Amino acid sequence: MSGRGGGGPLARLRPALAPLLALLAALAAGGLLIAAVGDDPIAVYGLLLGSALSWPDGIGYTLFYATPLIFTGLAVAVAFRAGLFNVGAEGQLYAAAFAGAWAGIVGAGLPAWLLAPLACAAAVAAGGAWGALPGILKARFGAHEVITTIMLNFVAVAVAGYLTEVRYRQPGDAILETRPIGAGAHLARLGSLVPGLPPRIPLNLAFPAALAACVLVYVLLWRTRWGYELRVTGASPDAAAYGGIAVGRQLAIAMALSGALAGMAGINEVLGYRYRYYDGFSAGYGFTGIAVALLGRNHPAGVALAALLLGALARGGLFVGIFSDHVSRDLVLVLQGLAILFLAAQRLPGRAAR
Repeated sequence: MSGRGGGGPLARLRPALAPLLALLAALAAGGLLIAAVGDDPIAVYGLLLGSALSWPDGIGYTLFYATPLIFTGLAVAVAFRAGLFNVGAEGQLYAAAFAGAWAGIVGAGLPAWLLAPLACAAAVAAGGAWGALPGILKARFGAHEVITTIMLNFVAVAVAGYLTEVRYRQPGDAILETRPIGAGAHLARLGSLVPGLPPRIPLNLAFPAALAACVLVYVLLWRTRWGYELRVTGASPDAAAYGGIAVGRQLAIAMALSGALAGMAGINEVLGYRYRYYDGFSAGYGFTGIAVALLGRNHPAGVALAALLLGALARGGLFVGIFSDHVSRDLVLVLQGLAILFLAAQRLPGRAAR
């Protein structure tokens, strides 16, 4: 007997369990690699997780590293839901970071209640505009978003670097970075709000903003008419057009929202941590966001969990590289790559879950 729910409860649970199974398989394969180079997998994993989950430094830095990944993971997930592959989150967050720093510099004399929201708005607007451009090119001319977003990554980094060099660089500074932003644009660190969390840990208000963004994206995609139309567009553009949905407009809006979310990663770095634009500040957050979205199954809750996992790996990898005998911090990249490979293996033809 077959029906819409064919396969029973296990089949319905498989999409949610797939990332967990992929992670367990990656850890098992990584353990074999660790043993092959002459180290103890249990000791290495204990060091990895222990340093990431200790209080307060481990957890504080894990959440800090996870913050930009939540934003970029959401950015990629929103684009995926519209049937688009946004490879430009890196450029979008660079454009946003520079725009936030610019607002913080030129408005340095403004009061904090005005300057901080203004700098945040400038960053979100810049990221959204940089994301909307490939969306418009896709909608109007059919330009493939993978090509345009990749190219715009280089443009964003180059333009931000040029403007920093010729207009906003601190005189005599050997590093390519802007002058400091006004104190009113600084985001408060959670150490000043959470008992037991030292203010020296750079975890700031961008983290709760990232969690709020997860809720907002969920509501937009699954509780609004626009979200329904966007998901229909991603599932079948022809059917969406036949049903009266303006497909081109949906694509442009989806990419603008995707870019705005990616841009919020720049807020975390500029307004909450470095207090200036710093060339090369991103540790590939935009590209890692693709892994976060895949592991999170393009769902906001999954994105948050995947970002926390990769944030923990990033924190723990530092200590593995320092204290392990034969394993370097590159173990984090190995585990991340293996998890994606095992997740992809579960979605081979004949096994993919809709």
